Amino acid sequence: MLVLSHKIQIKNPTYKQEQYFRQACGTSRFAYNWGLEEWKKQYNAGKKPTARTVRTVFNALKPVDFPWVFNVTKCAAEQAFSDLGTAFKRFFRHLGRYPCFKKKGTHDSFYLSNDQFKLSGSKIRIPKLGWVKLTESLRFSGKILSATVSRAADKWFISISVQMDTAPLKKSENQALVVGVDLGVKHLATLSNGETASGGKPLKTLSRSEARLQRHLAKCTFGSKRYIRQKMKIARLHYRIRCIRIDGLHKLTHHLCQGFKIVCLEDLNVKGMLKNHKLAKAISDMGFYELKRQIEYKATLFRNFIVSVDKWFPSSKKCSNCDHKKEELKLSERTYHCDECGVSIDRDLNAAINIEREGIRVLAY
Repeated sequence: MLVLSHKIQIKNPTYKQEQYFRQACGTSRFAYNWGLEEWKKQYNAGKKPTARTVRTVFNALKPVDFPWVFNVTKCAAEQAFSDLGTAFKRFFRHLGRYPCFKKKGTHDSFYLSNDQFKLSGSKIRIPKLGWVKLTESLRFSGKILSATVSRAADKWFISISVQMDTAPLKKSENQALVVGVDLGVKHLATLSNGETASGGKPLKTLSRSEARLQRHLAKCTFGSKRYIRQKMKIARLHYRIRCIRIDGLHKLTHHLCQGFKIVCLEDLNVKGMLKNHKLAKAISDMGFYELKRQIEYKATLFRNFIVSVDKWFPSSKKCSNCDHKKEELKLSERTYHCDECGVSIDRDLNAAINIEREGIRVLAY
């Protein structure tokens, strides 16, 4: 079974609906922050706090101290404690940092369990609010697990998680067997068959607009209405940048999974690459991690094979014609010249061919 989420925009929410969403997000944020503070108190008192013990204390106090939490769905507060428990589990396993307090206006969202909402075409019924219009109906068929309402700039979205069968999607009639993919900053992806995907580079394209808006924000009085309006303009721009990037990645990953049976990728250490401050912005603008994430779940739908080539494999330094390996290769050298066989080939295409061959070798073993 595969769990996929379909994110749908809420269509023109009314003032009452938007106030409900804001209040539910605030309730979720308050419960999380209150739980984190209570966790610290219990720990300092020599106890061993858990998400369940913290939630029990909160439930005992909320009828008197926090009666306003009953104005929204109960899941808004309850899920916050589950998220807090998950955050501490990740911290104890050294998978994340120590949980910190949530800030208003940053990643505002609240959770709904599958028994708390009802779908009917392009409408959804939310507890203590009623029916809310959506821009489209749910695309996936299967068991509905949960939903999350979130905000991006001045738009509201609902992400519905569905447990669905991994039935293969329609593949291309001329589907090829294998392809090697080299990721880079000049081109987002270079395929071993010679195709290239440039990538939208939205952050680079819209950087001047962002700088102009940031300068205007710096001149506004903090907390004023003008300041809030200017912040919203910046949020809309970043939302546009994200949409352009995600759209390009979806088109590329769909093309790869639909057109090739085996996709060979380099297992890049993106976190380590971002430490290079000269390339960090360009790498972030491409979205390497998101590309790999999309390919992994789409490969399940298309029943493809994803082969991960070791990050230490010298795909760029190795000649795809005679296998000669160069000791040094500068980043400025965009054309690979082999000293042994004399072949000249585009650097990224040479790496993609080597990745394809290494992927076939790894798959054979």
